[in-house]
Amino acid sequence: MTSRDDLCVVLHSHMPYVEGFGTWPFGEEWLLEAMAASYLPLIDLLERAGDGDGGPVATVGITPVLADQLSVPEVGERFLGFMRGTRAECHRLDIAGLEEAGQRDAADALGASARDYEWAAEEFERRGGDLLGAFAALQRAGKIELWTSTATHAVLPLLATEQGAQLQLAAGIASHRSRFGAWSGGLWLPECAYRPGLDEQLEAAGVRVFCVDQTPAADSLAQLEPCATPAGPVAVPIDWETIALVWDEAGYPADPVYRDYHAPTINGLRPFAIGGGAYDRERAFARAREHARDFVAHLVRRAGAYRATRGRGALIVCALDAELLGHWWYEGLVWLEAVFEESRAAGLGLATLPAALERHDVVERDLVESSWGQDKNLRTWDSPDVAELVWPAREAELRLVGALAGAGVNGKRAVAERAARELLALQSSDWAFMATRRLAADYPDRRIRSHSAAFEHAIAMLDGAVKDFRPMPGESIEPFVRGLAPDMDLAPLLAPTSPWGR
Repeated sequence: MTSRDDLCVVLHSHMPYVEGFGTWPFGEEWLLEAMAASYLPLIDLLERAGDGDGGPVATVGITPVLADQLSVPEVGERFLGFMRGTRAECHRLDIAGLEEAGQRDAADALGASARDYEWAAEEFERRGGDLLGAFAALQRAGKIELWTSTATHAVLPLLATEQGAQLQLAAGIASHRSRFGAWSGGLWLPECAYRPGLDEQLEAAGVRVFCVDQTPAADSLAQLEPCATPAGPVAVPIDWETIALVWDEAGYPADPVYRDYHAPTINGLRPFAIGGGAYDRERAFARAREHARDFVAHLVRRAGAYRATRGRGALIVCALDAELLGHWWYEGLVWLEAVFEESRAAGLGLATLPAALERHDVVERDLVESSWGQDKNLRTWDSPDVAELVWPAREAELRLVGALAGAGVNGKRAVAERAARELLALQSSDWAFMATRRLAADYPDRRIRSHSAAFEHAIAMLDGAVKDFRPMPGESIEPFVRGLAPDMDLAPLLAPTSPWGR
């Protein structure tokens, strides 16, 4: 259809619902750090990135559960307190400690880090604390395309019922529309988890395009072709051969010049380089620009190989977690900005996915069950190792669907909505992911127990067995998921039952 080669950068912004659920080392601090290190600098970058020709530069997915948390007014207050209180004091103490130990260069590196947090607080205030509004403005200016996702990043193929899947989809799409207005039909499929037949659920929800991570076939160039699904939505493969340059263990972020995320000070700060010694920001930023040139040279070669065999332009989709850039990989946003610049210089088009699909042929190809989890299958979220985390969610889904199918809300809509929100919280893919990767000690288990207890009380109230939300002995049902899925409608749970996974 076109001879133009397009690079579609897809940035997946997501945070599990941690607002009000713990602080250090596991909990709300994750959100506050991501706001400072990733989201605010990303907004600043995207505002500049389209200045050359005014064209679009990226597709940005904002999960509804992340947007829910950014919309809670108290989060902004706690963010500023964290920046100007906790983080400022951590820097003061660790700088003094490094200077006392004779590590002046490392202390200087922390001085630069302290200024990052000061900038974040000032930038947050300058924007009126409205990060979602800033993303919306970028979309209105034509610089990005905003995508949504399911309400709480649930792995759709592993849900127990069609009603549960439609609740996740409908609540997520409603959240997006209420905050950003028009929706193009782009949806980030949580964990890129796909199973044949899921396209029917996506089509029913109004999804037009989503990403998949298919295991590379003998012809890896097939990853550069969008695929039709039987039900209608277009599945766009992410190009792992390209993403691996960043994501693999030996990828760019592992360069010894870069800041070492895994070597913090006593107060969780990072003044050291991966290769040892004090972090040198200027040297690291120069290396990030070198890596951007290498990355774009790879893209040009890959697009050329595709054009030589297919006779048309390539569609290269590079999907990354937004939190990787700036937070995990400190230099990642410098790299991304340089990728935009180098791509334009190389004549490689930058496009949002909906715009790119207008120029590239959609091919017919069977898709297989897959994810971007370990080994590209669903075992990260469906194995004996995580059974105690995932089965409570499936049981709760079946019980709630059954309860509402039998008696409806029966005059207890607020109680039914409470049960549904606790179900959404239980269905998050993050709990099993954390457990599989051993990232957060017993935090996922505690969250599952907390939401399960709250769900049990809501169901008991729905049945008339109890009158209020007082916890049982030894149980805790607070804090309330006050900001979760504010636009949720129970209608999908009240629909007639039908076979799932056919």
